[in-house]
Amino acid sequence: MATLKVGMVQQKCTEDREANIKRSIEGIREAASKGAQLVVLQELHTGVYFCQTEDDKRFDQAESIPGPSTETFGAVARELGIVLVISLFEKRAPGIYHNTAVVLEKDGSIAGKYRKTHIPDDPAYYEKYYFTPGDLGLNPIETSVGKLGVLVCWDQWYPENARMMAMGGADILIYPTAIGTKPEEDPNEHERQREAWITVQRGHAVANGLPVISVNRTGFETDPHPGRDGLNFWGSSFVAGCQGEFLAQAPQDKETVLVVDLDLDRIDKVRRAWPFFRDRRIDIYEELLKRYRD
Repeated sequence: MATLKVGMVQQKCTEDREANIKRSIEGIREAASKGAQLVVLQELHTGVYFCQTEDDKRFDQAESIPGPSTETFGAVARELGIVLVISLFEKRAPGIYHNTAVVLEKDGSIAGKYRKTHIPDDPAYYEKYYFTPGDLGLNPIETSVGKLGVLVCWDQWYPENARMMAMGGADILIYPTAIGTKPEEDPNEHERQREAWITVQRGHAVANGLPVISVNRTGFETDPHPGRDGLNFWGSSFVAGCQGEFLAQAPQDKETVLVVDLDLDRIDKVRRAWPFFRDRRIDIYEELLKRYRD
């Protein structure tokens, strides 16, 4: 398994789909030119984060799998000989839509997909209006560079998702993301939220002895709803190693391409030193299946 060179593309997005795709591809090419064998893009990278408001016209932007995005980015993966993780608004059937990550193999074929499991419904994050919860399970996707535990954004706050992917043999946890804060929020609260976001994912790395790749968008996106200010996406895309250590991190406010080496042989070494899987008391966890212990 040895060393895997991974790339991440943190970008700004606008309503111009073609310009967004062009920017994504430029980032992919830059990462590949630096030797990246696996490149990960951010959540819903072909457009703005439209979930700030409920607008039924946005459903027209959804696409099938296979479809335009898998064809366009599949051709790039094939040309560069890389494995590529993309994110799109999937139209599965009339009235059924998902927030879906797709893994493309080196030959451009679809290695697998993951439909976002946890769907938020909060101010400026009205995703339940658009997305049906995923039903593909929590299964790593087999690729030529290893088993990828692909999850999406809100899933990153749940240790259950990370654990299930790790238990399925994932070599890496991957989180395409779109998260930020409102401009009117207190800057100290903004920073507490950003640090919490980073910390919980580093915790998944530690608890599971796996590297984590988290790719967030950056820049300000307006909210079309009158009286709302929009979102400042806080960037900060990062890679953490098996003990939660930072291997690379992007700035908050700049488009950035990161490339970093992952030593996947460390997974076994770290798990020997910290044998959390050995010591799990699986005989006493049945109540985790309850909503709450009343």
